[in-house]
Amino acid sequence: MTLQQSIEQFMYRLAELCDDRDWDGYLDQFAPECEFHIPQWKNEDEVTRDPKREMSLMYYADRTGIEDRIFRLRTGKSAASTPLPRTLHLIDNVRFTEQGDGIVQVRVNWVTHFYRFGESGHFFGTADYTLRGDGDGWKVLRKHSVLLNDKIDSVLDFYHV
Repeated sequence: MTLQQSIEQFMYRLAELCDDRDWDGYLDQFAPECEFHIPQWKNEDEVTRDPKREMSLMYYADRTGIEDRIFRLRTGKSAASTPLPRTLHLIDNVRFTEQGDGIVQVRVNWVTHFYRFGESGHFFGTADYTLRGDGDGWKVLRKHSVLLNDKIDSVLDFYHV
């Protein structure tokens, strides 16, 4: 398998784990120190850059933020996500650059379709990942996802992006 194929297969698998609600498998793809960020738009052309000083739609400094969200989903303590929507993540245009020491920067385009309470919706955007080689696979060190249709008329959570 080429490096391109390996990265693509990882990205597709990550989406599949989320759609299948395999939360243990999904979490296992993220390194404990993984940063997860969805910036907010400042204006039509610029998003916020520093999640510690500017507003974000979502920011977790490490994997514990995603772990907490999954705990809330599993225990029913997330009223906004009950019932949990059905999702379908589509990943496309996977490109990468090698950084050395087993680190790659990956950029993808994505669309997530979701269905809840008899209604369909979708979110779409781009995502930048920092991946570290881990045996035969990868671990996410950073996920930075830009939501392009940021008029949010429903719940937005980690499983949407």
